[in-house]
Amino acid sequence: MDGNTPQLLSISAFARRVGLAPSALRFYDDCGVLPPAHVDGTSGYRFYQPGQEKRAILLRELREADVPLPDVAVVLDGPREQAQRVLHGHLRRMLDRTERGRSAIEEILRSLPVTGTRAEARVGGAELASAIRQVVPATTSDEDFPVLGCVLVELGDGEVRLVATDRYRLSIRVLHPAAMHGDPRRILVRAADLVEIGPWAARNAEVTVEVDGEAARLRGAGECRVLTLFEDRFPSYREALAALGPPECRMIVDRLAFRDALLGLGDTSYVTVATAGDGLAVTVSTAGDGRAVPGGTAEGGSAARAGTGRDDPAATVAAAGDRTVSTASDAVRLGAICSGPPLRIAFDTATLIPALETGVGPDVLLEVSTATHPVIVRSADQGSFTTLVMPVALPPSLG
Repeated sequence: MDGNTPQLLSISAFARRVGLAPSALRFYDDCGVLPPAHVDGTSGYRFYQPGQEKRAILLRELREADVPLPDVAVVLDGPREQAQRVLHGHLRRMLDRTERGRSAIEEILRSLPVTGTRAEARVGGAELASAIRQVVPATTSDEDFPVLGCVLVELGDGEVRLVATDRYRLSIRVLHPAAMHGDPRRILVRAADLVEIGPWAARNAEVTVEVDGEAARLRGAGECRVLTLFEDRFPSYREALAALGPPECRMIVDRLAFRDALLGLGDTSYVTVATAGDGLAVTVSTAGDGRAVPGGTAEGGSAARAGTGRDDPAATVAAAGDRTVSTASDAVRLGAICSGPPLRIAFDTATLIPALETGVGPDVLLEVSTATHPVIVRSADQGSFTTLVMPVALPPSLG
């Protein structure tokens, strides 16, 4: 490297300079908004130039303002007029959501009543409460398989992991404890018990998770909560992820807009997600007496079209930059970032909507590896929370 060649920075050094985590830089590389200047062909290590700092800092500031990633791409690379229009639109939406949130919180406040081997880890109370809120929706009540109503708590590898599944989705939240010691342990805790503990944990700055022999306890602020353990085998989340190959397709879309679009389409049973160029197309169909069955039906092809049957009302969510369009077929258009070959895949809305609800941050990333494997639904701004959602095969009348 001669004196005229800019000095390359490792991903860690660049991350410190621009105030972004290395994991965030890797995510933005995957999304194509901040690729490194050089990737070592042997090690895969990413390197950045000092000249990329300005773009990275602007990207960080936009994300701190909860600007969705498709809009970030417009601000970074689009014309000034379009960037201004996107930012003004985002500001209006933020103010609307803040007002709706304030009203909801005030209403909730008014409704509140007036009145063997040992392992230990100290985690933030608010983080633990958040993790419980995120993974518990992936449990289910099943008399034949009561284990599905439990959450797996793993202590090991310097992490505390909460894992839950209902066989159609699998949610994982990773916590990084302030201190940890002892042997690796795995325990099953009933989801209902954790739901009761969540508010208590949120009131504590720190909570100590203790597993000693066949007993488990949570300690915080001088109080102790005993956990009732469930005895059964629960697969490790690493086992669940091991079968997934590298994603063939990635889709990044405004999480709340996606959720609101699905909720606004009424009582629907199935949703078909299809990529359309550089955007995301979603067709929502209600099914008469058809039933979804496990087993994905991802397939190549163009964007899905709205159904035409009288008993098959449908709507489409498709790419259209920063515009929202309504047509006779109830089409709503969302901007998105997509990569990979054209894709069409179906979900049960009862599974997909909760995965969006429990996400964090303005965007959601969907990663599809094959037609028959679960789809990774990842919070773009919190890599420690991941949900696996099982695709479904639509009844023949809707396929």
